[in-house]
Amino acid sequence: MKKIEAIIRKTKFDDVKDALIAADIEWFSYSEVRGIGKDRQERIYRGVIYDTSSIERISLSIIVRDKNVEKAVKAISDSARTGEIGDGRIFISPVEDAISIRTGKRGDATLFINDSE
Repeated sequence: MKKIEAIIRKTKFDDVKDALIAADIEWFSYSEVRGIGKDRQERIYRGVIYDTSSIERISLSIIVRDKNVEKAVKAISDSARTGEIGDGRIFISPVEDAISIRTGKRGDATLFINDSE
């Protein structure tokens, strides 16, 4: 199993969500995050200086079986890409184990309801 963490633009969230569902990645969590990017700017509005280097993004956290890693990454990268600075990042980490609290199942069987796979 692998954990895929992706930081994407807020404006691309619906596109990424739809692409993941189309790729049969039906469960993931997300949260709104803020970060500092490469682009550092100050804007002046009515005499007040605003720092616009803090960027609002969406952070996705997805646990997938090894065989689904590449299709999940492709779904995220293809749907989140604008070609401009600030499109985001994808990180992939190994997951040692998973345990279903309800059933007590362990391993990748916790990632889907139907045990026929």
